[in-house]
Amino acid sequence: MIKLFNTLTRKKENFKSIKSGEVGMYTCGPTVYWYQHIGNLKAYIFADLVKRVFLYNGYKVKQIVNITDVGHLTSDADTGEDKMEKAAKKEGRTAKEIADYYFEIFEKDLVKLNVIPPYKWTKATEHIKEQQELIKVLERKGFTYRTSDGIYFDSSKYKKYGKLAKLNIKGLKAGSRIGMGEKKHSTDFALWKFSGKPGERQQEWASPWGLGFPGWHIECSAMSMKYLGETFDVHTGGEDHIPVHHTNEIAQSESATGKKFVNYWLHEAFLLFKGEKVSKSKGGLYTIDELNNLGYDPLVYRYLNLLAHYRKPMNFSLDLMDSAKNALKKIKRKLIELKKNKHSGKDKTKEYESEFLYAINNDLNTPLAVQVLHRVIDDESFDSEKRVNLIEKFDSVFGLNLTNLKEEKVIVPKDVAEMVKERENMRREKRWAESDILRQRIKERGFLVEDRPEGARIVKE
Repeated sequence: MIKLFNTLTRKKENFKSIKSGEVGMYTCGPTVYWYQHIGNLKAYIFADLVKRVFLYNGYKVKQIVNITDVGHLTSDADTGEDKMEKAAKKEGRTAKEIADYYFEIFEKDLVKLNVIPPYKWTKATEHIKEQQELIKVLERKGFTYRTSDGIYFDSSKYKKYGKLAKLNIKGLKAGSRIGMGEKKHSTDFALWKFSGKPGERQQEWASPWGLGFPGWHIECSAMSMKYLGETFDVHTGGEDHIPVHHTNEIAQSESATGKKFVNYWLHEAFLLFKGEKVSKSKGGLYTIDELNNLGYDPLVYRYLNLLAHYRKPMNFSLDLMDSAKNALKKIKRKLIELKKNKHSGKDKTKEYESEFLYAINNDLNTPLAVQVLHRVIDDESFDSEKRVNLIEKFDSVFGLNLTNLKEEKVIVPKDVAEMVKERENMRREKRWAESDILRQRIKERGFLVEDRPEGARIVKE
Protein backbone atom coordinates (compact mmCIF):
# COMPACT_ATOMS: atom_id res chain seq x y z
CA MET A 1 0.00 0.00 0.00
CA ILE A 2 1.41 3.40 -1.02
CA LYS A 3 0.98 6.13 1.60
CA LEU A 4 1.20 9.76 0.45
CA PHE A 5 1.02 13.03 2.35
CA ASN A 6 -1.97 14.84 0.88
CA THR A 7 -1.61 18.61 1.16
CA LEU A 8 -5.40 18.90 1.01
CA THR A 9 -5.92 16.95 4.25
CA ARG A 10 -2.48 17.57 5.80
CA LYS A 11 -2.04 13.88 6.56
CA LYS A 12 -0.68 10.65 5.08
CA GLU A 13 -3.32 8.68 3.23
CA ASN A 14 -3.42 5.24 1.63
CA PHE A 15 -3.36 5.77 -2.12
CA LYS A 16 -6.29 4.46 -4.10
CA SER A 17 -6.56 5.26 -7.79
CA ILE A 18 -9.83 6.14 -9.49
CA LYS A 19 -9.27 3.48 -12.12
CA SER A 20 -7.74 0.22 -10.91
CA GLY A 21 -4.07 -0.14 -11.89
CA GLU A 22 -3.88 3.30 -13.52
CA VAL A 23 -2.85 6.75 -12.29
CA GLY A 24 -3.83 10.07 -13.81
CA MET A 25 -1.17 12.63 -12.88
CA TYR A 26 -0.76 16.32 -13.65
CA THR A 27 2.47 18.24 -13.08
CA CYS A 28 2.71 22.03 -13.19
CA GLY A 29 5.26 22.77 -15.89
CA PRO A 30 7.55 25.76 -16.48
CA THR A 31 6.92 29.19 -17.90
CA VAL A 32 9.36 29.03 -20.81
CA TYR A 33 10.74 32.56 -20.94
CA TRP A 34 14.22 31.80 -19.55
CA TYR A 35 16.53 28.97 -18.48
CA GLN A 36 15.29 26.73 -15.66
CA HIS A 37 17.67 26.77 -12.68
CA ILE A 38 18.19 23.80 -10.37
CA GLY A 39 15.54 25.09 -7.97
CA ASN A 40 12.95 24.87 -10.77
CA LEU A 41 14.23 21.48 -11.89
CA LYS A 42 13.91 20.05 -8.39
CA ALA A 43 10.12 19.95 -8.94
CA TYR A 44 10.51 17.70 -12.00
CA ILE A 45 12.92 15.32 -10.27
CA PHE A 46 10.27 15.05 -7.55
CA ALA A 47 7.41 14.46 -10.01
CA ASP A 48 9.56 11.85 -11.77
CA LEU A 49 10.15 10.11 -8.43
CA VAL A 50 6.39 10.01 -7.77
CA LYS A 51 5.83 8.55 -11.22
CA ARG A 52 8.61 5.95 -10.82
CA VAL A 53 7.23 4.80 -7.47
CA PHE A 54 3.82 4.22 -9.08
CA LEU A 55 5.48 2.32 -11.95
CA TYR A 56 7.52 0.22 -9.47
CA ASN A 57 4.24 -0.73 -7.78
CA GLY A 58 2.78 -1.92 -11.07
CA TYR A 59 0.62 1.06 -12.04
CA LYS A 60 0.33 2.53 -15.51
CA VAL A 61 0.85 6.29 -15.31
CA LYS A 62 -0.67 8.91 -17.60
CA GLN A 63 1.21 12.10 -16.79
CA ILE A 64 0.42 15.50 -18.30
CA VAL A 65 2.89 18.38 -17.96
CA ASN A 66 1.83 21.85 -19.08
CA ILE A 67 4.02 24.43 -20.78
CA THR A 68 3.08 28.01 -19.92
CA ASP A 69 3.82 30.02 -23.04
CA VAL A 70 1.27 32.80 -22.46
CA GLY A 71 -0.59 34.51 -19.64
CA HIS A 72 1.84 34.28 -16.72
CA LEU A 73 2.17 37.87 -15.57
CA THR A 74 5.01 39.25 -13.49
CA SER A 75 2.68 39.74 -10.51
CA ASP A 76 0.26 37.38 -8.75
CA ALA A 77 -2.06 40.40 -8.60
CA ASP A 78 -2.89 39.85 -12.31
CA THR A 79 -0.89 42.94 -13.19
CA GLY A 80 2.43 43.61 -14.86
CA GLU A 81 3.82 42.34 -18.12
CA ASP A 82 3.31 38.88 -19.54
CA LYS A 83 6.62 37.10 -18.93
CA MET A 84 6.67 35.74 -22.49
CA GLU A 85 6.03 39.17 -24.05
CA LYS A 86 8.65 40.77 -21.83
CA ALA A 87 11.29 38.19 -22.83
CA ALA A 88 10.41 38.58 -26.52
CA LYS A 89 11.02 42.35 -26.34
CA LYS A 90 14.24 41.87 -24.41
CA GLU A 91 15.70 39.35 -26.87
CA GLY A 92 14.23 40.81 -30.06
CA ARG A 93 12.40 37.61 -30.99
CA THR A 94 8.80 36.49 -31.24
CA ALA A 95 7.09 35.06 -28.18
CA LYS A 96 6.80 31.72 -29.99
CA GLU A 97 10.53 31.70 -30.76
CA ILE A 98 11.25 32.40 -27.09
CA ALA A 99 8.90 29.60 -25.97
CA ASP A 100 10.28 27.05 -28.45
CA TYR A 101 13.90 27.89 -27.62
CA TYR A 102 13.62 27.65 -23.83
CA PHE A 103 11.30 24.64 -23.95
CA GLU A 104 13.88 22.76 -26.03
CA ILE A 105 16.57 23.54 -23.45
CA PHE A 106 14.24 22.48 -20.64
CA GLU A 107 13.56 19.14 -22.38
CA LYS A 108 17.30 18.55 -22.77
CA ASP A 109 17.82 19.30 -19.07
CA LEU A 110 15.23 16.66 -18.16
CA VAL A 111 16.99 14.10 -20.39
CA LYS A 112 20.27 14.85 -18.58
CA LEU A 113 18.48 14.35 -15.25
CA ASN A 114 17.02 11.04 -16.52
CA VAL A 115 13.44 12.26 -16.10
CA ILE A 116 10.90 10.06 -17.91
CA PRO A 117 8.99 12.18 -20.49
CA PRO A 118 5.27 12.69 -19.81
CA TYR A 119 2.41 11.11 -21.74
CA LYS A 120 1.87 14.58 -23.23
CA TRP A 121 3.31 18.09 -23.05
CA THR A 122 0.41 20.54 -23.23
CA LYS A 123 1.07 24.13 -24.31
CA ALA A 124 -1.28 26.88 -23.17
CA THR A 125 -1.27 28.54 -26.62
CA GLU A 126 -2.50 25.29 -28.20
CA HIS A 127 -5.49 25.05 -25.82
CA ILE A 128 -7.08 28.51 -26.07
CA LYS A 129 -10.42 27.00 -27.15
CA GLU A 130 -10.55 24.71 -24.10
CA GLN A 131 -9.74 27.62 -21.77
CA GLN A 132 -12.44 29.80 -23.31
CA GLU A 133 -15.00 27.00 -23.02
CA LEU A 134 -14.22 26.59 -19.33
CA ILE A 135 -14.61 30.33 -18.75
CA LYS A 136 -17.98 30.20 -20.54
CA VAL A 137 -19.16 27.46 -18.14
CA LEU A 138 -18.09 29.57 -15.15
CA GLU A 139 -19.84 32.58 -16.64
CA ARG A 140 -23.09 30.66 -17.14
CA LYS A 141 -22.97 29.47 -13.54
CA GLY A 142 -22.50 33.00 -12.22
CA PHE A 143 -18.90 32.78 -10.99
CA THR A 144 -17.47 35.63 -13.11
CA TYR A 145 -17.63 39.40 -13.41
CA ARG A 146 -16.14 41.94 -15.78
CA THR A 147 -13.71 44.79 -15.06
CA SER A 148 -12.03 47.23 -17.41
CA ASP A 149 -9.04 44.89 -17.84
CA GLY A 150 -10.59 41.42 -17.93
CA ILE A 151 -12.98 38.71 -16.78
CA TYR A 152 -12.48 37.70 -13.15
CA PHE A 153 -13.45 34.74 -10.98
CA ASP A 154 -15.51 35.77 -7.95
CA SER A 155 -13.88 33.76 -5.16
CA SER A 156 -16.68 34.60 -2.70
CA LYS A 157 -19.08 32.45 -4.78
CA TYR A 158 -16.96 29.32 -4.13
CA LYS A 159 -17.54 28.63 -0.45
CA LYS A 160 -14.54 26.33 0.00
CA TYR A 161 -12.04 28.81 -1.45
CA GLY A 162 -8.63 28.51 0.20
CA LYS A 163 -9.14 24.98 1.57
CA LEU A 164 -5.83 23.73 0.11
CA ALA A 165 -3.78 26.50 1.70
CA LYS A 166 -5.99 26.75 4.82
CA LEU A 167 -6.38 30.46 4.04
CA ASN A 168 -8.08 32.74 6.53
CA ILE A 169 -10.10 34.62 3.91
CA LYS A 170 -11.70 37.04 6.37
CA GLY A 171 -8.26 37.90 7.72
CA LEU A 172 -6.85 38.74 4.30
CA LYS A 173 -6.71 42.46 3.63
CA ALA A 174 -6.34 44.12 0.26
CA GLY A 175 -2.67 44.33 -0.56
CA SER A 176 -1.65 41.71 2.03
CA ARG A 177 -1.56 39.01 -0.62
CA ILE A 178 -2.36 40.75 -3.91
CA GLY A 179 -3.55 44.20 -4.96
CA MET A 180 -7.24 44.98 -5.49
CA GLY A 181 -7.57 47.22 -8.54
CA GLU A 182 -11.19 46.76 -9.64
CA LYS A 183 -11.49 43.37 -7.96
CA LYS A 184 -14.39 42.75 -5.62
CA HIS A 185 -12.25 40.65 -3.28
CA SER A 186 -8.49 40.35 -2.78
CA THR A 187 -8.61 36.63 -3.64
CA ASP A 188 -10.39 37.08 -7.01
CA PHE A 189 -8.29 36.30 -10.07
CA ALA A 190 -8.24 36.83 -13.83
CA LEU A 191 -9.69 34.22 -16.17
CA TRP A 192 -9.30 36.32 -19.32
CA LYS A 193 -7.28 39.51 -19.73
CA PHE A 194 -8.00 42.16 -22.35
CA SER A 195 -5.16 43.06 -24.70
CA GLY A 196 -5.03 46.78 -24.01
CA LYS A 197 -3.83 49.05 -26.80
CA PRO A 198 -3.66 47.56 -30.33
CA GLY A 199 -0.22 46.18 -31.16
CA GLU A 200 0.94 45.98 -27.53
CA ARG A 201 0.96 42.19 -27.55
CA GLN A 202 2.18 39.49 -29.91
CA GLN A 203 -0.10 36.81 -28.45
CA GLU A 204 -3.83 37.59 -28.39
CA TRP A 205 -7.02 35.85 -29.43
CA ALA A 206 -10.62 36.77 -30.23
CA SER A 207 -13.10 35.78 -27.52
CA PRO A 208 -16.74 36.40 -26.49
CA TRP A 209 -15.37 39.04 -24.08
CA GLY A 210 -13.04 40.83 -26.49
CA LEU A 211 -9.50 40.51 -27.83
CA GLY A 212 -7.17 39.17 -25.18
CA PHE A 213 -5.35 36.24 -23.61
CA PRO A 214 -6.02 33.66 -20.85
CA GLY A 215 -5.12 34.08 -17.20
CA TRP A 216 -2.36 31.87 -15.83
CA HIS A 217 -4.51 29.61 -13.64
CA ILE A 218 -7.20 28.68 -16.17
CA GLU A 219 -4.75 26.85 -18.44
CA CYS A 220 -3.95 24.14 -15.88
CA SER A 221 -7.61 23.41 -15.15
CA ALA A 222 -8.59 23.30 -18.82
CA MET A 223 -5.71 21.10 -19.95
CA SER A 224 -5.64 18.71 -16.99
CA MET A 225 -9.38 18.02 -17.25
CA LYS A 226 -9.21 17.59 -21.02
CA TYR A 227 -6.67 14.78 -20.79
CA LEU A 228 -7.29 13.30 -17.32
CA GLY A 229 -10.99 13.92 -16.68
CA GLU A 230 -12.91 16.24 -14.36
CA THR A 231 -11.54 14.36 -11.34
CA PHE A 232 -8.11 12.75 -11.43
CA ASP A 233 -5.68 11.10 -9.04
CA VAL A 234 -2.56 13.18 -8.44
CA HIS A 235 -1.42 16.78 -8.91
CA THR A 236 2.21 17.69 -8.19
CA GLY A 237 4.05 20.99 -7.89
CA GLY A 238 6.20 23.18 -5.70
CA GLU A 239 4.94 24.37 -2.33
CA ASP A 240 5.00 27.96 -3.60
CA HIS A 241 1.97 27.09 -5.77
CA ILE A 242 -0.23 26.18 -2.78
CA PRO A 243 -1.61 29.60 -1.69
CA VAL A 244 -2.43 31.06 -5.11
CA HIS A 245 -2.04 28.95 -8.26
CA HIS A 246 -3.28 25.60 -6.95
CA THR A 247 -5.88 27.23 -4.74
CA ASN A 248 -7.27 28.99 -7.83
CA GLU A 249 -7.15 25.83 -9.92
CA ILE A 250 -9.34 24.05 -7.37
CA ALA A 251 -11.80 26.94 -7.10
CA GLN A 252 -12.44 27.35 -10.83
CA SER A 253 -12.42 23.61 -11.62
CA GLU A 254 -14.82 22.55 -8.86
CA SER A 255 -17.08 25.55 -9.52
CA ALA A 256 -17.32 24.51 -13.18
CA THR A 257 -17.89 20.78 -12.67
CA GLY A 258 -19.43 20.51 -9.21
CA LYS A 259 -17.00 17.64 -8.60
CA LYS A 260 -13.81 17.13 -6.61
CA PHE A 261 -10.91 18.25 -8.82
CA VAL A 262 -7.95 16.19 -7.51
CA ASN A 263 -7.75 13.39 -4.93
CA TYR A 264 -4.09 13.74 -3.89
CA TRP A 265 -2.10 16.99 -3.90
CA LEU A 266 1.67 16.45 -3.55
CA HIS A 267 4.06 19.36 -3.03
CA GLU A 268 7.84 19.40 -2.77
CA ALA A 269 9.67 21.87 -0.55
CA PHE A 270 12.02 24.65 -1.64
CA LEU A 271 15.68 24.40 -2.55
CA LEU A 272 17.67 26.59 -0.16
CA PHE A 273 21.01 28.30 -0.66
CA LYS A 274 22.53 29.94 2.41
CA GLY A 275 19.19 29.60 4.16
CA GLU A 276 17.12 31.37 1.48
CA LYS A 277 14.84 30.05 -1.25
CA VAL A 278 16.54 29.86 -4.64
CA SER A 279 14.66 31.98 -7.19
CA LYS A 280 15.08 33.71 -10.54
CA SER A 281 14.23 37.06 -8.93
CA LYS A 282 17.37 36.77 -6.79
CA GLY A 283 19.50 35.90 -9.78
CA GLY A 284 18.82 32.18 -9.62
CA LEU A 285 21.58 29.74 -8.87
CA TYR A 286 22.99 27.26 -11.37
CA THR A 287 21.59 25.72 -14.49
CA ILE A 288 22.32 22.06 -15.14
CA ASP A 289 24.85 23.00 -17.83
CA GLU A 290 26.63 25.36 -15.44
CA LEU A 291 26.94 22.56 -12.89
CA ASN A 292 28.19 20.26 -15.63
CA ASN A 293 30.86 22.82 -16.56
CA LEU A 294 31.99 22.77 -12.92
CA GLY A 295 32.51 19.02 -13.16
CA TYR A 296 29.19 17.74 -11.77
CA ASP A 297 27.27 15.19 -13.79
CA PRO A 298 23.53 16.12 -13.73
CA LEU A 299 22.80 12.80 -12.02
CA VAL A 300 24.88 13.94 -9.05
CA TYR A 301 22.26 16.64 -8.52
CA ARG A 302 19.53 14.02 -8.87
CA TYR A 303 21.29 11.87 -6.24
CA LEU A 304 21.55 14.89 -3.91
CA ASN A 305 17.77 15.28 -4.16
CA LEU A 306 17.29 11.66 -3.06
CA LEU A 307 19.17 12.35 0.16
CA ALA A 308 16.51 14.77 1.43
CA HIS A 309 12.83 14.00 2.01
CA TYR A 310 10.75 15.86 -0.56
CA ARG A 311 8.67 17.67 2.10
CA LYS A 312 11.73 19.15 3.82
CA PRO A 313 13.62 22.15 2.36
CA MET A 314 16.82 20.94 0.74
CA ASN A 315 20.06 22.84 1.23
CA PHE A 316 22.37 23.28 -1.72
CA SER A 317 26.08 24.02 -1.82
CA LEU A 318 29.02 22.91 -3.91
CA ASP A 319 30.41 21.14 -0.84
CA LEU A 320 27.23 19.05 -0.67
CA MET A 321 27.54 18.41 -4.41
CA ASP A 322 31.11 17.18 -3.84
CA SER A 323 29.89 14.74 -1.19
CA ALA A 324 27.09 13.52 -3.47
CA LYS A 325 29.54 13.17 -6.37
CA ASN A 326 31.92 11.02 -4.33
CA ALA A 327 29.10 8.89 -2.92
CA LEU A 328 27.64 8.22 -6.37
CA LYS A 329 31.09 7.35 -7.74
CA LYS A 330 31.56 4.92 -4.88
CA ILE A 331 28.22 3.24 -5.63
CA LYS A 332 29.14 2.86 -9.28
CA ARG A 333 32.63 1.51 -8.50
CA LYS A 334 31.27 -1.08 -6.09
CA LEU A 335 28.61 -2.13 -8.60
CA ILE A 336 31.23 -2.59 -11.33
CA GLU A 337 33.32 -4.65 -8.91
CA LEU A 338 30.28 -6.82 -8.09
CA LYS A 339 29.77 -7.56 -11.77
CA LYS A 340 33.45 -8.40 -12.28
CA ASN A 341 34.06 -10.48 -9.17
CA LYS A 342 31.02 -12.73 -8.92
CA HIS A 343 30.53 -14.94 -5.88
CA SER A 344 27.75 -17.14 -4.58
CA GLY A 345 25.92 -16.43 -1.34
CA LYS A 346 22.52 -16.13 0.28
CA ASP A 347 19.48 -14.89 -1.59
CA LYS A 348 18.33 -11.87 0.40
CA THR A 349 16.23 -10.36 -2.38
CA LYS A 350 12.87 -10.58 -0.61
CA GLU A 351 14.25 -9.23 2.66
CA TYR A 352 15.83 -6.15 1.09
CA GLU A 353 13.05 -5.50 -1.39
CA SER A 354 10.57 -5.51 1.49
CA GLU A 355 12.66 -2.83 3.24
CA PHE A 356 12.95 -0.81 0.04
CA LEU A 357 9.20 -0.96 -0.62
CA TYR A 358 8.50 0.11 2.96
CA ALA A 359 10.69 3.17 2.42
CA ILE A 360 9.43 4.37 -0.97
CA ASN A 361 5.79 3.53 -0.25
CA ASN A 362 5.88 5.41 3.04
CA ASP A 363 5.47 8.89 1.56
CA LEU A 364 8.48 8.50 -0.77
CA ASN A 365 11.13 8.18 1.94
CA THR A 366 14.13 8.27 -0.40
CA PRO A 367 16.76 8.89 2.32
CA LEU A 368 15.75 5.56 3.90
CA ALA A 369 15.61 3.87 0.47
CA VAL A 370 19.17 5.07 -0.28
CA GLN A 371 20.30 3.52 3.03
CA VAL A 372 18.81 0.21 1.88
CA LEU A 373 20.72 0.53 -1.40
CA HIS A 374 24.03 1.00 0.46
CA ARG A 375 23.34 -1.97 2.72
CA VAL A 376 22.67 -4.20 -0.31
CA ILE A 377 25.89 -3.03 -1.99
CA ASP A 378 27.97 -3.74 1.14
CA ASP A 379 26.37 -7.08 2.12
CA GLU A 380 29.11 -9.58 1.25
CA SER A 381 26.94 -12.53 2.34
CA PHE A 382 24.38 -11.69 -0.38
CA ASP A 383 24.88 -13.51 -3.71
CA SER A 384 26.62 -11.00 -6.02
CA GLU A 385 24.53 -11.65 -9.15
CA LYS A 386 21.27 -11.36 -7.23
CA ARG A 387 22.61 -8.22 -5.55
CA VAL A 388 23.28 -6.60 -8.93
CA ASN A 389 19.80 -7.50 -10.17
CA LEU A 390 18.19 -5.99 -7.08
CA ILE A 391 20.28 -2.81 -7.23
CA GLU A 392 19.31 -2.31 -10.86
CA LYS A 393 15.67 -2.85 -9.92
CA PHE A 394 15.96 -0.22 -7.17
CA ASP A 395 17.41 2.12 -9.77
CA SER A 396 14.14 2.04 -11.70
CA VAL A 397 12.98 4.33 -8.85
CA PHE A 398 16.22 6.23 -8.21
CA GLY A 399 16.86 6.93 -11.90
CA LEU A 400 20.65 7.10 -11.50
CA ASN A 401 21.50 5.05 -14.62
CA LEU A 402 23.18 2.26 -12.64
CA THR A 403 22.59 -0.32 -15.36
CA ASN A 404 25.17 -1.09 -18.06
CA LEU A 405 27.98 0.62 -16.17
CA LYS A 406 31.43 0.33 -17.68
CA GLU A 407 34.70 0.55 -15.80
CA GLU A 408 36.49 3.79 -16.52
CA LYS A 409 40.07 3.24 -17.62
CA VAL A 410 42.29 5.23 -15.29
CA ILE A 411 45.53 6.58 -16.72
CA VAL A 412 47.81 7.18 -13.75
CA PRO A 413 50.62 9.75 -14.20
CA LYS A 414 54.12 8.54 -13.41
CA ASP A 415 54.55 10.80 -10.34
CA VAL A 416 51.24 9.58 -8.86
CA ALA A 417 52.19 5.94 -9.44
CA GLU A 418 55.50 6.56 -7.67
CA MET A 419 53.73 8.19 -4.70
CA VAL A 420 51.38 5.19 -4.45
CA LYS A 421 54.35 2.81 -4.47
CA GLU A 422 56.15 4.86 -1.83
CA ARG A 423 52.99 4.94 0.31
CA GLU A 424 52.72 1.14 0.13
CA ASN A 425 56.27 0.89 1.50
CA MET A 426 55.36 3.30 4.34
CA ARG A 427 52.33 1.19 5.23
CA ARG A 428 54.42 -2.00 5.33
CA GLU A 429 56.78 -0.18 7.72
CA LYS A 430 53.71 1.06 9.74
CA ARG A 431 54.57 4.71 9.11
CA TRP A 432 50.88 5.60 9.19
CA ALA A 433 51.12 9.36 9.62
CA GLU A 434 53.50 9.72 6.65
CA SER A 435 51.34 7.44 4.51
CA ASP A 436 48.29 9.63 5.29
CA ILE A 437 50.17 12.74 4.17
CA LEU A 438 51.04 10.99 0.91
CA ARG A 439 47.41 9.89 0.44
CA GLN A 440 46.40 13.58 0.69
CA ARG A 441 49.01 14.59 -1.92
CA ILE A 442 47.70 11.88 -4.24
CA LYS A 443 44.18 13.23 -3.69
CA GLU A 444 45.35 16.75 -4.56
CA ARG A 445 46.45 15.33 -7.92
CA GLY A 446 42.88 14.09 -8.50
CA PHE A 447 43.21 10.41 -7.49
CA LEU A 448 41.97 8.27 -4.61
CA VAL A 449 43.77 5.26 -3.14
CA GLU A 450 41.65 2.31 -2.00
CA ASP A 451 43.52 -0.04 0.32
CA ARG A 452 42.61 -3.67 -0.35
CA PRO A 453 44.02 -7.04 0.80
CA GLU A 454 45.44 -7.60 -2.68
CA GLY A 455 47.08 -4.16 -2.74
CA ALA A 456 46.29 -0.52 -3.44
CA ARG A 457 43.76 0.40 -6.11
CA ILE A 458 43.88 3.84 -7.76
CA VAL A 459 40.70 5.52 -8.92
CA LYS A 460 39.96 8.95 -10.33
CA GLU A 461 38.40 11.27 -7.77
